[in-house]
Amino acid sequence: QVQLVESGGGLVQPGGSLRLSCAASGSIFTISSTGWYRQAPGKQRELVATITRGGNTNYADSVKGRFTISRDNVKNTVYLQMNSLKPEDTAVYYCNADTWVGSSWGQGTQVTVSS
Repeated sequence: QVQLVESGGGLVQPGGSLRLSCAASGSIFTISSTGWYRQAPGKQRELVATITRGGNTNYADSVKGRFTISRDNVKNTVYLQMNSLKPEDTAVYYCNADTWVGSSWGQGTQVTVSS
């Protein structure tokens, strides 16, 4: 089983930056890919970005060129660097890990973009 803990959310002005972290523990070796999803009030949860064990990345069109997903294998942590933030990026951001036996989710971290 894999446990995920997100951190780094907060309030930021439009145009600002934040870096989210997702620390994994447990059966790390079973993870095939890790991703960030977000859910805004009244909307469905949507994919933001993913990174595979091999390092391949994928981004939602709405964040391409602004967000970067990366990982530190020593720290078992995946990051989401978010630049040029917009009010429409406001959401709860969740970390997800796809493993051999299913999918694990973190508890979420709130990101609010507002002046």
